[in-house]
Amino acid sequence: MGSLMPKERRWFGSLDGNTTITKEEFDEIIGHSVAITDAATSVFAAELIAAYPDAKVVLNYRRDLDAWHESAVKTLVSVHENWALYILSCLGKVPFWGLHVYERFMWSGLFRALDGNIETGIARNEHCNMIRGLVPKEKLLEWTVEDGWGPLCKFLGKHVPDEPFPHVNKASGWENHEAEVTKRYLMSALSGVAVLSAVGIVTGAIAYQTMW
Repeated sequence: MGSLMPKERRWFGSLDGNTTITKEEFDEIIGHSVAITDAATSVFAAELIAAYPDAKVVLNYRRDLDAWHESAVKTLVSVHENWALYILSCLGKVPFWGLHVYERFMWSGLFRALDGNIETGIARNEHCNMIRGLVPKEKLLEWTVEDGWGPLCKFLGKHVPDEPFPHVNKASGWENHEAEVTKRYLMSALSGVAVLSAVGIVTGAIAYQTMW
Protein backbone atom coordinates (compact mmCIF):
# COMPACT_ATOMS: atom_id res chain seq x y z
CA MET A 1 0.00 0.00 0.00
CA GLY A 2 1.34 3.41 -0.94
CA SER A 3 2.10 6.09 1.63
CA LEU A 4 -0.57 8.60 2.56
CA MET A 5 -0.68 11.88 0.69
CA PRO A 6 0.46 14.99 2.64
CA LYS A 7 -3.06 16.23 3.43
CA GLU A 8 -4.11 12.78 4.62
CA ARG A 9 -0.98 12.42 6.74
CA ARG A 10 -1.75 15.65 8.56
CA TRP A 11 -5.04 14.21 9.71
CA PHE A 12 -4.40 10.49 10.14
CA GLY A 13 -0.63 10.10 10.42
CA SER A 14 1.65 8.05 8.23
CA LEU A 15 1.14 4.30 7.97
CA ASP A 16 4.87 3.74 8.52
CA GLY A 17 4.90 5.83 11.71
CA ASN A 18 6.84 8.70 10.13
CA THR A 19 5.76 11.93 11.84
CA THR A 20 8.13 14.22 9.93
CA ILE A 21 6.53 17.33 8.46
CA THR A 22 8.39 18.34 5.32
CA LYS A 23 9.10 21.83 4.01
CA GLU A 24 6.72 21.17 1.12
CA GLU A 25 3.93 20.33 3.54
CA PHE A 26 4.59 23.41 5.65
CA ASP A 27 4.72 25.53 2.48
CA GLU A 28 1.13 24.55 1.70
CA ILE A 29 0.10 26.45 4.83
CA ILE A 30 2.76 29.11 5.48
CA GLY A 31 4.63 29.30 2.18
CA HIS A 32 3.26 32.80 1.54
CA SER A 33 4.53 34.12 4.89
CA VAL A 34 7.61 36.23 5.53
CA ALA A 35 7.59 35.36 9.23
CA ILE A 36 5.48 33.33 11.63
CA THR A 37 4.98 33.74 15.36
CA ASP A 38 2.85 32.99 18.41
CA ALA A 39 1.68 29.75 19.99
CA ALA A 40 1.31 27.50 16.93
CA THR A 41 4.86 28.34 15.87
CA SER A 42 6.13 27.48 19.34
CA VAL A 43 4.37 24.12 19.40
CA PHE A 44 5.86 23.14 16.01
CA ALA A 45 9.20 24.84 16.64
CA ALA A 46 11.36 21.72 16.28
CA GLU A 47 9.64 20.66 13.06
CA LEU A 48 9.83 24.17 11.58
CA ILE A 49 13.52 24.53 12.41
CA ALA A 50 14.24 21.19 10.74
CA ALA A 51 12.19 22.11 7.67
CA TYR A 52 13.73 25.60 7.30
CA PRO A 53 17.35 25.27 8.48
CA ASP A 54 18.37 28.62 6.94
CA ALA A 55 15.68 30.63 8.71
CA LYS A 56 16.52 33.16 11.40
CA VAL A 57 14.91 32.39 14.75
CA VAL A 58 13.91 34.93 17.39
CA LEU A 59 13.54 33.34 20.82
CA ASN A 60 11.18 35.69 22.64
CA TYR A 61 11.65 34.89 26.31
CA ARG A 62 10.64 36.37 29.64
CA ARG A 63 13.22 37.16 32.29
CA ASP A 64 10.76 36.06 34.97
CA LEU A 65 9.28 32.83 33.61
CA ASP A 66 7.29 32.16 36.77
CA ALA A 67 5.53 35.52 36.44
CA TRP A 68 4.81 34.79 32.78
CA HIS A 69 3.38 31.37 33.62
CA GLU A 70 1.18 32.90 36.32
CA SER A 71 -0.11 35.47 33.84
CA ALA A 72 -0.82 32.75 31.26
CA VAL A 73 -2.74 30.71 33.81
CA LYS A 74 -4.88 33.70 34.87
CA THR A 75 -5.86 34.44 31.28
CA LEU A 76 -5.86 31.18 29.34
CA VAL A 77 -7.36 28.94 32.02
CA SER A 78 -10.36 31.25 32.34
CA VAL A 79 -11.27 30.48 28.73
CA HIS A 80 -11.98 26.87 29.68
CA GLU A 81 -14.59 28.11 32.14
CA ASN A 82 -16.39 30.28 29.58
CA TRP A 83 -19.65 28.45 28.83
CA ALA A 84 -20.57 30.86 26.05
CA LEU A 85 -17.43 29.93 24.12
CA TYR A 86 -18.06 26.23 24.77
CA ILE A 87 -21.61 26.42 23.38
CA LEU A 88 -20.46 28.41 20.36
CA SER A 89 -17.75 25.82 19.70
CA CYS A 90 -20.51 23.29 19.04
CA LEU A 91 -22.07 25.51 16.38
CA GLY A 92 -19.22 26.65 14.15
CA LYS A 93 -15.87 25.41 12.90
CA VAL A 94 -13.97 28.61 13.78
CA PRO A 95 -14.94 28.58 17.48
CA PHE A 96 -14.48 24.79 17.54
CA TRP A 97 -10.88 25.00 16.37
CA GLY A 98 -10.26 28.08 18.48
CA LEU A 99 -11.42 26.52 21.74
CA HIS A 100 -10.90 22.78 21.51
CA VAL A 101 -7.68 22.75 19.50
CA TYR A 102 -5.96 26.05 20.22
CA GLU A 103 -6.90 26.49 23.87
CA ARG A 104 -7.35 22.92 25.10
CA PHE A 105 -4.59 21.08 23.25
CA MET A 106 -2.01 23.46 21.79
CA TRP A 107 -1.34 25.47 24.94
CA SER A 108 -1.23 22.38 27.11
CA GLY A 109 1.20 20.83 24.63
CA LEU A 110 3.48 23.85 24.83
CA PHE A 111 3.48 23.64 28.63
CA ARG A 112 4.04 19.85 28.51
CA ALA A 113 0.86 19.47 30.55
CA LEU A 114 -0.10 15.86 29.90
CA ASP A 115 -3.37 16.24 31.79
CA GLY A 116 -4.32 19.32 29.73
CA ASN A 117 -3.98 21.64 32.74
CA ILE A 118 -1.39 24.35 32.09
CA GLU A 119 -1.52 25.27 35.79
CA THR A 120 0.47 22.10 36.48
CA GLY A 121 2.53 22.22 33.30
CA ILE A 122 6.24 21.73 33.92
CA ALA A 123 7.74 23.50 30.92
CA ARG A 124 9.41 26.77 31.84
CA ASN A 125 13.01 26.63 30.67
CA GLU A 126 12.63 23.40 28.68
CA HIS A 127 11.26 25.07 25.56
CA CYS A 128 13.92 27.78 25.49
CA ASN A 129 16.67 25.23 26.03
CA MET A 130 15.32 23.11 23.19
CA ILE A 131 15.46 26.08 20.80
CA ARG A 132 19.01 26.92 21.89
CA GLY A 133 20.05 23.36 21.15
CA LEU A 134 18.45 23.27 17.69
CA VAL A 135 19.45 26.63 16.20
CA PRO A 136 23.04 27.70 15.35
CA LYS A 137 24.08 30.73 17.40
CA GLU A 138 24.53 32.92 14.33
CA LYS A 139 20.89 32.34 13.36
CA LEU A 140 19.42 32.79 16.84
CA LEU A 141 18.46 35.97 18.66
CA GLU A 142 17.43 35.69 22.30
CA TRP A 143 15.21 38.70 22.75
CA THR A 144 12.70 40.10 25.21
CA VAL A 145 10.26 42.95 24.67
CA GLU A 146 12.21 45.11 27.10
CA ASP A 147 15.05 45.10 24.53
CA GLY A 148 12.90 47.08 22.10
CA TRP A 149 13.53 47.62 18.40
CA GLY A 150 17.34 47.81 18.38
CA PRO A 151 18.55 44.20 18.69
CA LEU A 152 15.57 42.87 16.75
CA CYS A 153 16.03 45.18 13.76
CA LYS A 154 19.80 44.63 13.71
CA PHE A 155 19.33 40.86 13.69
CA LEU A 156 16.78 41.02 10.86
CA GLY A 157 18.64 43.67 8.87
CA LYS A 158 15.84 46.21 9.09
CA HIS A 159 15.70 49.93 9.88
CA VAL A 160 14.54 50.92 13.36
CA PRO A 161 11.00 52.41 13.13
CA ASP A 162 10.44 55.99 14.27
CA GLU A 163 7.86 54.97 16.85
CA PRO A 164 7.82 53.37 20.30
CA PHE A 165 7.82 49.60 20.50
CA PRO A 166 4.16 48.45 20.85
CA HIS A 167 2.86 47.00 24.08
CA VAL A 168 -0.75 45.92 23.58
CA ASN A 169 -0.89 42.35 24.90
CA LYS A 170 -1.52 43.18 28.55
CA ALA A 171 -3.15 40.80 31.02
CA SER A 172 -5.23 43.70 32.34
CA GLY A 173 -7.05 43.91 29.01
CA TRP A 174 -7.79 40.20 28.74
CA GLU A 175 -11.50 40.48 29.58
CA ASN A 176 -12.04 42.88 26.68
CA HIS A 177 -10.09 40.57 24.40
CA GLU A 178 -12.17 37.58 25.49
CA ALA A 179 -15.38 39.53 24.83
CA GLU A 180 -14.17 40.42 21.32
CA VAL A 181 -13.31 36.78 20.62
CA THR A 182 -16.74 35.66 21.84
CA LYS A 183 -18.41 38.17 19.53
CA ARG A 184 -16.33 37.00 16.57
CA TYR A 185 -17.12 33.37 17.34
CA LEU A 186 -20.82 34.22 17.62
CA MET A 187 -20.84 35.67 14.11
CA SER A 188 -19.06 32.58 12.83
CA ALA A 189 -21.54 30.27 14.57
CA LEU A 190 -24.65 31.94 13.13
CA SER A 191 -24.64 29.58 10.16
CA GLY A 192 -24.61 26.64 12.56
CA VAL A 193 -27.52 28.15 14.48
CA ALA A 194 -29.44 28.57 11.22
CA VAL A 195 -28.86 24.93 10.28
CA LEU A 196 -29.96 23.69 13.71
CA SER A 197 -33.04 25.89 13.57
CA ALA A 198 -33.95 24.55 10.14
CA VAL A 199 -33.43 20.96 11.30
CA GLY A 200 -35.56 21.65 14.37
CA ILE A 201 -38.38 23.11 12.29
CA VAL A 202 -38.33 20.22 9.82
CA THR A 203 -38.17 17.64 12.61
CA GLY A 204 -41.03 19.34 14.42
CA ALA A 205 -43.12 19.42 11.26
CA ILE A 206 -42.52 15.72 10.59
CA ALA A 207 -43.34 14.84 14.18
CA TYR A 208 -46.53 16.91 14.03
CA GLN A 209 -47.68 15.19 10.83
CA THR A 210 -46.85 11.78 12.28
CA MET A 211 -48.80 12.44 15.45
CA TRP A 212 -51.81 13.92 13.71
